[in-house]
Amino acid sequence: MRRQLREQRRLKTIALLLASLLVLGALPTYFGVRAATRDPVFNSLDALAVPAWAATDTVDGVSGSRWCLIECRFRERTVESDRQWEETAQVYETALAREGWQPWKVALCPEQPVEGRYTCWRRDELTLDMWVRPPACPDPAVSAPGAVPSPGAAGPDAANCDGSRVSIKVRNAIEDDRVGPQPTTDPSLTGVDPDPLLTDSPLGGLTPTPTPS
Repeated sequence: MRRQLREQRRLKTIALLLASLLVLGALPTYFGVRAATRDPVFNSLDALAVPAWAATDTVDGVSGSRWCLIECRFRERTVESDRQWEETAQVYETALAREGWQPWKVALCPEQPVEGRYTCWRRDELTLDMWVRPPACPDPAVSAPGAVPSPGAAGPDAANCDGSRVSIKVRNAIEDDRVGPQPTTDPSLTGVDPDPLLTDSPLGGLTPTPTPS
């Protein structure tokens, strides 16, 4: 009986040891595989040394091919911050500089004037656009007595107008139209610009307004 009890205890000990080794080995394997298969750009954005208040809610989006098959990958991240856009922009710009991103002074950054602070950056084969701005707040007229709220007014931004929002967009440099020489309208190079053509279009010479990228 004593021999059988010792044998049972030994088997239980071995089983517990094997189970512990399996659990301890499975977790590092899982996280290692996850890190290896996840987009390295998002991994580098995760490594930005920003305070917790500057990254309270993160949403990632991605399109295109990681290996630039047909279309190169386009990454987009939206982050909510608990503090104002001025302070938020400062901590993100400092964090990008620490990670090797270089400020990029280029035309069309942004394409049109925007609220807040819009900056562009380059590192290796990537370009990065960052727009830090106040959150979208509801129109005060909507909250007036007797006013009928619009369908888009009841969103998360309508509940809280504090803090700020950060939008980060990362492209491969070969897909960024701003890389390389930009077209010029110097008359000495292009000649005299022709007179505009008159058409019967009711829009005349109006063109759609580009949205911030």
